[in-house]
Amino acid sequence: MTELSKIRKFDLNIEEVLENWEVFHALREIIANALDEQILTETKEIKIITEGNIIKIRDFGRGLRYEHLTQNEQEEKNQNPDKVIGKFGVGLKDAFATLNRHKIDVVVNTKHGDIELEKTAKSGFDDILTLHAIINPPSDPNFLGTEFLLKGCDNEELSKAKNLFLKFSGELVLEKTKYGEILSKKEKDGNIYINGVRVATEENFLFSYNIKSMTPTMRKSLNRERTNVGRTAYADRIKGILLASKESTVAKILAEDLDKYEEGTQHDELKWNEVCVHACKILNSKSKVVFVTAQEQFIEKDLVDHAKRDGLEVVIIPSAIKQKIEGMVDIEGNAMREVSQYQQEYNESFEFEFISESELTHDERKMFARKDKIMNLVGGKPKVVRDIKISEKLRIGSTVCGVLGVWDGSSTIIIKREILDSLDSFARTLLHEVAHAESGCPDVDRGFEIKLSEYLGNISAKIIKL
Repeated sequence: MTELSKIRKFDLNIEEVLENWEVFHALREIIANALDEQILTETKEIKIITEGNIIKIRDFGRGLRYEHLTQNEQEEKNQNPDKVIGKFGVGLKDAFATLNRHKIDVVVNTKHGDIELEKTAKSGFDDILTLHAIINPPSDPNFLGTEFLLKGCDNEELSKAKNLFLKFSGELVLEKTKYGEILSKKEKDGNIYINGVRVATEENFLFSYNIKSMTPTMRKSLNRERTNVGRTAYADRIKGILLASKESTVAKILAEDLDKYEEGTQHDELKWNEVCVHACKILNSKSKVVFVTAQEQFIEKDLVDHAKRDGLEVVIIPSAIKQKIEGMVDIEGNAMREVSQYQQEYNESFEFEFISESELTHDERKMFARKDKIMNLVGGKPKVVRDIKISEKLRIGSTVCGVLGVWDGSSTIIIKREILDSLDSFARTLLHEVAHAESGCPDVDRGFEIKLSEYLGNISAKIIKL
């Protein structure tokens, strides 16, 4: 009689244990094994269906053997730690014991044999009953994969089991790193998965995470149920996943949450300053941004407005993070663009190409000659203005609004040649820069606005008197 043609009893060496395990824990182990087999054998998707009072869970791999019911670690799974969910044969034995305790009939069909469960005397010890796997000859020697038939199992338990898997969660992968995956949350809470199995829930996390590389601390902290794992077990790995991130999608979501930092209502990932800094580094390398504190929005409003006109996105960051990124470089070696860096870039972006009046066209010279008449409308040329120069170009790098004039802050107004084509453009640009020179104030400043208002009053009075 061949091994496949006779009934054999495999002692699982289990009496009454695992009192804390529920049916869904057992279903989780069966589903995990099916998913592992699908991954390792690169076969088609597993099937989970309900027919009447029977739940069927099937993979299309190599088929379960009785050897898989031992408690030894499976070498193949150990060699693929970043792919598989389970690594210890004890999980399936626990599942069998739990299902048996809850009076659920189990049949397993494979080409290697059909398996049922039975409490029977331990070999050589008739007074001790243990759970045995009864290995029957295969009903179909050509059966593909492994099929579990569970009779009397509640569908609610199946739903609870499936909810423990990333595969069935509907959460999308935003980014993959060498330590794991950052996921978009589907629900309010964030989920923590290890190789696709949920082990914890976080109420105040911005993302969900799938850890693919466990630390020694995590391995020690995982209980047999792999549920309710404390944050101290995985916090360092979550931090590592975020610090290994390089995608702007994740960084932008983190940066948006920084707005809540000063109020203390940010998500918990933003309580790690190194994560905040790293998010800023990614954004700096991937996007046209400038980092500004809430206070700088008002103090440096003129500069911030220039940045916006240059097509830069203003990202509000806490003062504590601003101090950390000053003088830093991003993940590609570029200087971090906070306010002082942008000020330097802005100043360096001016590139003058001066031309003399003799190089102007006849019409341009006539227009430029009106400068004194225009300034006389507001009291004449201020003493601080010693010269007015013309440049073919003023500034490079401005993507939205070109600069038409500039006060150099000491003695000279410089205007761009192209505005000499229009009296309106020339007059308003010249008076704008004269107002800067007289007031000593930047754009969108109270002092600058007062000076412009004075000009409006002077000009209006002259026109009305005329």
